[in-house]
Amino acid sequence: MLLLSISRSGYVVSESPKRLTIYDLARLADTSPSTVSAVLNGSWQRRRISQKLADKILSLADSEGYSANMQARALRRERSGIIGMILPLYDNRYFSSIAQHFEAQARQRGLFAIVACTNRDPAQEREAARMMLAYRVECLVSTGATDPDTISVMCDESGVASINLDLPGSKAPSVISDNREGARQLTNAILDRLAGQAARDDAILFIGGRSEDHNTRERIAGFSQARAERGLSTSEADILPCDYAADKAQVALEAYMRPRSTLPSAMFVNSTISLEGVVRWLQRGGYQLDDMIVGCFDWDPLAAAFHPHLIMARQSVGEMIDRVFEVIDTPSPDARLLIEVQPDIIGV
Repeated sequence: MLLLSISRSGYVVSESPKRLTIYDLARLADTSPSTVSAVLNGSWQRRRISQKLADKILSLADSEGYSANMQARALRRERSGIIGMILPLYDNRYFSSIAQHFEAQARQRGLFAIVACTNRDPAQEREAARMMLAYRVECLVSTGATDPDTISVMCDESGVASINLDLPGSKAPSVISDNREGARQLTNAILDRLAGQAARDDAILFIGGRSEDHNTRERIAGFSQARAERGLSTSEADILPCDYAADKAQVALEAYMRPRSTLPSAMFVNSTISLEGVVRWLQRGGYQLDDMIVGCFDWDPLAAAFHPHLIMARQSVGEMIDRVFEVIDTPSPDARLLIEVQPDIIGV
């Protein structure tokens, strides 16, 4: 119903339609207002409300345009119903998939998810954390943060739980991929394929990532371990942690190839973002990705479809998000808790 009122200036002002209430939702869902309230505030699992009924109520709330004033609710109640995530980038399948799974899991729990992209910038990370804490998020998940411990301290000072995802910290529980074992398995898959081509030597270039971050260090260790297990040494000249940006991978590969007359027999590329730079350089030089054996510690279905010989380590995003919410549901007293999830090797 559209309402009209007279403003102080004498003009007729149209107001928004009457807001849907939990009583309206209860009638539509054929249940009680208290059940609707429990679903909307995220406490439905403790009340043993079925997943089916919770999904029905959330679907009705969405389709009927129900919205709660989250800040006002936070002031009235101990819980805000908001959960936050800091994300470094949206421009690859891995991080966009993390955001998608995170929002889906939050929605199932009746939580409203806020996701902020911080462009791997520590200042942007801190600012995003400040804004989310101002909205009284119930938990903040720092994904791939450059300085996760600072975010954890900010959360702790505000009485808010925090969890690290993708990159670990020391002041909050962390859920990450098993980078060392995943890299070891990916390197073994590359070496197995090399062994099937007698004309190839065992030279493999590791390219991409940042030497100062945990994941890259662990992947280099796994790469070197797999080679050592086969009696192969690894030269420092063949390790190029040139950052993740495609442009930087392209420049690093250009410099690496300057004194060489032939391509390396294989490459271990540390992300699909770095792979983009590798492909650019190859195309400019008249090469194709299939001119050598390539393994990538990342996964993208389009890359896999266009390059069927590409070997990829697919990080188990669904399982990682499941483990994050397990920690949220059952908080750990151990701030150094580290949960590692094994990636899958695709294309072997």
